[in-house]
Amino acid sequence: MKAVTANEAKTQFGDMLLSVQRAPVQISKNGKPIAVMVSMDDYEKMEELKMQMLKERVQRAKAEIEAGATTGGDAFFDELLAETGE
Repeated sequence: MKAVTANEAKTQFGDMLLSVQRAPVQISKNGKPIAVMVSMDDYEKMEELKMQMLKERVQRAKAEIEAGATTGGDAFFDELLAETGE
C-alpha cells in the first residue's frame, strides 16, 4: 500500500485520486497512520461485505433463539464486534 503524509495528500490530491483507483493509499500525520483512502468501488465492496457478515450473524442469532439458546443483547453485540475486529 502506498503511504503519504497528510501534507503530501493535501498538495497532491489529484494524484491521490488516480492512485486510489489502483490501490488504497495510507495517510499519516506526525508519523502515525490516520486514514486510508480507497476507491468508491473498494469502499462499496467493503460495505457489502460488512452487511453480508451482519446478515449472517443475525441469521445465526435467529437460529439460536429458535433452538432455545438465547443470548442477551450485550453478549450479541460483543460477539458481533469481536467477529468484525472492532
